[in-house]
Order: sequence, then structure tokens, then C-alpha cells
Amino acid sequence: MSFFLAASVVHLPDLISDLGLILVTAAIAVLIFRLLKQPLVLGYLVAGFLAGSETRFFPTVKDINSVNVWAEIGVIFLLFSLGLEFSFKKLMKVGGTASITAVTQIIGMVALGYLVGEWMDWGTMNSIFLGVILSISSTTIILKTFDELGVKAQKFAGNVLGALIVQDILAILMMVMLSTVAVSQHFSGTELLQSVLKLMFFLIIWFVVGIFFIPTLLKKAKHLLTDEMLLIVSLALCLLMVLFAANVGFSPALGAFIMGSIIAETTQAEHIEHLVKPVKDLFGAVFFVSVGMLIDPEMLVKHAFPVAVLTFVVIFGQSIFATIGTLISGQQLKQSVQTGMSLSQIGEFSFIIATLGMTLKVTSDFLYPIIVAVSAITTFTTPFMVKFATPFAIYLEKKLPKKWVKRIDRYSANAQAISSESNWRIVLKAYLLQVAIHSTIIVSIIILSSRFVLPMLNKSEFAHIIAALITLIIISPFLYALSLRRVAIVQVNELLKERKYRGPIIMMVFLRAVLTLVFLGFLLNVFFSPGIAFVALIVSLIIFWMFPKKLTARYYKIEQRFIKNLNGRELAKAKRSRSDLTPWDGHMATFDIARESNIAGKTLEELQLREDLGINVAYIKRGDVIINIPSKNERIFPGDEIGIIGTDLQVKELKLFLAQNETDAKPELKDPDIVLRQIYLKNQSYIGKSIRDSNLKEKTSGLVVGIERNGNRFLNPESSMILSDGDILWIVGNKSLLNQLTHN
Repeated sequence: MSFFLAASVVHLPDLISDLGLILVTAAIAVLIFRLLKQPLVLGYLVAGFLAGSETRFFPTVKDINSVNVWAEIGVIFLLFSLGLEFSFKKLMKVGGTASITAVTQIIGMVALGYLVGEWMDWGTMNSIFLGVILSISSTTIILKTFDELGVKAQKFAGNVLGALIVQDILAILMMVMLSTVAVSQHFSGTELLQSVLKLMFFLIIWFVVGIFFIPTLLKKAKHLLTDEMLLIVSLALCLLMVLFAANVGFSPALGAFIMGSIIAETTQAEHIEHLVKPVKDLFGAVFFVSVGMLIDPEMLVKHAFPVAVLTFVVIFGQSIFATIGTLISGQQLKQSVQTGMSLSQIGEFSFIIATLGMTLKVTSDFLYPIIVAVSAITTFTTPFMVKFATPFAIYLEKKLPKKWVKRIDRYSANAQAISSESNWRIVLKAYLLQVAIHSTIIVSIIILSSRFVLPMLNKSEFAHIIAALITLIIISPFLYALSLRRVAIVQVNELLKERKYRGPIIMMVFLRAVLTLVFLGFLLNVFFSPGIAFVALIVSLIIFWMFPKKLTARYYKIEQRFIKNLNGRELAKAKRSRSDLTPWDGHMATFDIARESNIAGKTLEELQLREDLGINVAYIKRGDVIINIPSKNERIFPGDEIGIIGTDLQVKELKLFLAQNETDAKPELKDPDIVLRQIYLKNQSYIGKSIRDSNLKEKTSGLVVGIERNGNRFLNPESSMILSDGDILWIVGNKSLLNQLTHN
């Protein structure tokens, strides 16, 4: 009896009771919202409002600080999961579009936010902070919304998420700028430049070291790792990078995203993503509930006018500037509108920047609660903005003047057609990349050696000599690569034939050699006095000159391992995305044909996929054999992988058709032998003939996947369509054959 009495007075920690209240409230709210067929993120916000301290008729959270910690963990795991889905390579593919979109949006919103702040007579510093706060969209809110609405696989989603990453990086730089302006009351370009260089330095180091070691670690330990251990190792790596990022002055969320992007290049990325998903969902729910808790009805009433104004500015300003940026980058009107309307909210980075202003005591007390209210409202509206983006884009195309639409289409088509770079750009990019990566590696090794290796050897009489020798041995392959390794060999040889390029190329080679000497001098100066360093430099150069073959072999061994790890996921699956094979809003998707599928054994002509669904079969992968541009008599067999080209709607319809025939969809893949080319129809022998009679399929081993005619577009046209003078053909086919066709 005494035992039960004792047990009845045990005090349950607030952390546990608060977490229980949050999850119970969230569970009830999301069930209701699921029944109402509304996005779950809205249910989490309502749950947070009900569990918050401002609600009197419902049990409330006791310790809000603990909830904030859980929410921060939620942001970390959400960004980690985002990194797992969008690797560095995927971000590079949308890098140009994403950067232009993000920069245009930020510049426009900073200016608009500042003007609105001045109009409301908030003062200069409040207005500056307001502009920056309103310019950053919410990665976590958009990511959750895309999950709920199932649009993450659509073409515009990659542009949105790429723009968000660029925004987050720019947000870090703007925080440095704001701190400088707040403290010194003037802008310091030097400090901003230092921040940019610091960010680039650590991004390169994290990426290179991470790709070199982590895939190898996971591969070597694969036979030891159970699902439980793999989850623990993955989360440990995530939090380790979070710790590193925080210690060097960056956002913990950025560190989590970087580690996710590194692990995304491993062969176990999909499995890790599957294991992490429940953890992400749990803490992500807590994050969105915590946002709902910040909603204060009294504050909404008290500052109703500025909240309404800023909500209007965020929703319409973000949408308009992001749409303009995406259009400038060369995307179509539909995708630009989808991108712009998806970015119409503020979130976690806006809270961080608002908190920075309060900490520095340069912003007024009313700014933070107003920003919280605007964030909560725009979080609520985000799912509806994403959902109605496509219908609004279609409506806009109909209502805009036809001349405008034609000009946008022509600009987009020309921008997408520019797929080849000049030799000079290729060479310049290769040289800059070579210098940036190897310089960063060399400097980081020297700094680490001086801080850790040298103190360990301090007891030795020859500590400086030993430490310098160890460091020199480690960096010697990278010094060789920096000074002597040839890059873009074919393009350099072509440029050397032209007199105007000889000088710049020789100068770039000379600068790489000078930079190598600078780094050698820096190394020796760190460990020795200037006099001894000069002598050691001469000796180092002699050794460097005597053993070039060994240095070459060592460097290529390191480089091959890095490239193998970087491409491990693609090599293991032999597939990559082929968004570059599709014009306009079409894209490539891949499907596996199940053994019990009803379509197995049928020819492409019998299936009538182009006629019924409007899609083209670009290739069939059967075991190790890939059949590019299969003929109409090619049969589909169980176990085949088919790559098709179509719009989001067409792919969705095909997925439904195959599901009815017991076929499972797979992620996108890439076959490197076929490319997309835009061809202006000038050859009179084709004009007046149908696509079938023109024999373009046979001449290119390809497919005509699009035709532009008088401003109209035809995706996956019928083979009976007659070709006209001035048509622009989009053909997917053999690269060499297409090159021959374009030069004829």
C-alpha cells in the first residue's frame, strides 16, 4: 500500500508532460485536418495555438524553453533530410536558376521591406532589419508543404529548394552585415568579404573531406551496420557537422544540410533517408507546433494594421520577385509562377534575424511579435499558394497579352537551348575550381598541423622540422596538382591555336606556379624563422622537381578515390536524372516493369503510350543492355526499366496506368549516350513531310519530343504531324548523329 502511495506523488518532469501534450494535441488536430482533406502543417499550427500559453480553455505547455529546444532539433533534422534528397550535384544542376531567383527575390524584398518600414515611420534600423527579415523564405515550411501535397517530384520543386539553399547562405552573410551595421552604424565591405571567403573555405573543406571519407566509412562498415546502428551513425554525423558549423559561426541548420548532402552521395542514401524519416516527422511536428504557440491573439489585435500590411507584402512581394527572378533565369511562365508562389512566406531565419536585432538592442520590442504573427499567417497560407499556383499560372497565360507570352516562351526556349559553353569559359571555370579546391585543402592542412601536430611534438628537439616535414608530405600531392596538373586539355589545345588566348592561358599557368611558391613559403614560415624558411623552400623545390612521378601517382590515387565516392551512388545504380533531355515543362521519369505486369510481352505499338497518354519511351534498360530510342516493334519484358518523357500530368497518368497493371514507379535515371538538341528547320528536304516520312528518327537514332511553331508548342507530337518552314524541333537522340544533323 505504501508503494502505491509513494508512486502517486512522483513528480513528472515538465519536459515529458509538455511533449505529451504537444503530441496528443497534434495527433487530434492532424486527424481532423486529414478528414477535412487539408494540409497537415495547418493542423500542427492549430495544435500549437491550442497548446500555447495564450489559450485559456485548453491545457497549456508549462516550459516553453524546452519546446524551443525540441523545435530547434526539428529544424536540424528537417534540413538533414532535405540534404539527403538534394545532393550537391542536384543543387549544381539548378544552381544558375536557383541563384538568380534567390538574389532577385532578396534584393527586391529588402528594398520593399525597407520602404514599407519607413512608410510606417519605424525608423532606419527597424526598416533595415525588416527588409532582411521579409526577404528570406522558410525552408522547413516549404519542405513540409511539398511533402503533404506530393509535389516534390515536380520540375519546379528543384528550383524552389535550390533557391532556398542559396537564400540560407545569403542570410548568413546578411546577418554579418547587419551585425556590423548595428554595432558601427556603417557598412563594412571588408568584413562582408571576409565572411564570404570564410563561408567558401569551410564549404569546400566540408565537402571535400566529407566526400573523401564518409562514403568509404559507410561502405567499409556496411556488413557491421544494422538499421539501428546505421540510423545512430547517420544522426551522429549530422549532429557532429552541426557542432562544427555552430563553432565556426554558421547556422546549425546549414551544417545539418551539408552533412545530408554529403551522405546523399553514398550508396546507402535512400536507406538512410527511409530510416531518418520517422525521426524527422516527430521533431518536425514539434517545430510546427512551436510556431503555432507563438501566435498571440492580443498581439494580432494590437498590431493588426502592420501585421496585415506585412502579410500582404510577404505574400505578394515574395511571389512577384521570385517569379521575376525565375523568368530571368530562363524558366517558363508556369514554372516561374509555381516557384514564386511557393516562396511566399517567412520562417525560421526571419526569427533568427529578428532575435539578432533584439540581442543587439537596435530594434524595437514590437518588431519580433509582429514578425511571428506574419510568419504564422503566411505558414497557414503556404499550402494554398502552392496548391493554386498551377491554376493561376494557366489563368495568367490566358489573360496576359499574347505578345508577352510569346516573348517569354521564346526567351525561355533560347535560354534552355544554350547548353554548350565556350572553350574559354570551360577553361576558366576549370582553372578557378582547381585553384579554389587545392588552395583550401593546402591552407587547412597547414593550419591544422600548426595547431595540433606541432604541439604534440613540442617535447622533441626537432619538433618544428618533423612537423614541417609531415605537413609537406601530406600537402605535396596537392601542391603538384595546383601547379602542374593539366585541366580542360582539349579546350586548352583548341584555344592555344588562337593568338589572343595564348597570353591569358600562359598567365594562368604562371599564377598557379606562383601560388604554389606562396603556399610553400607560408608552410615554412609557420614552422621556421624567415631565414631558415628560405633555405627550406629551395630544398623543397629541389625535392619537388626530383620526384614528379611519385607525386603524380599519389595525387591521382587520391583523386580517383574522391571521384569514385562522389559518383558511387550513380555507379551502383547506373542511373541519373535526365532533366536535360526534355524541353519546356516535360521531364524524364523511370518505371520498373513487374514480373506479373499485364503489359509484359506487348510491343510499344500495341501499348499506344504516345497516342493515349502523350508520352514518349526514350529508352529501355534490360539487364546491362540499354536500348536507346526503341522502335515501335520493341517489346516490353518483365524486369525492364523504361525511361519516359512527359509532363507532370502525363507521368502521373502513366504511373496510375502502370499501377493498375501491377507496376511500380522508380526515381529518375540518366543514360549518358543520348542528349537533347534544339534544331531550326531550314533544310527544304524535310518541309512538307510528316515526322515519320522525314526519317529523322533513323538519322538521329532519336525521337522528336517537341515542336515550336508560330509561338505554339507541341510536346511529344504525333508521327503523322507535317513539318513546316521555320519549325523549331526538339530531338532526343544520339549525340554524334545530332551534331552531324545540326552541321549539315
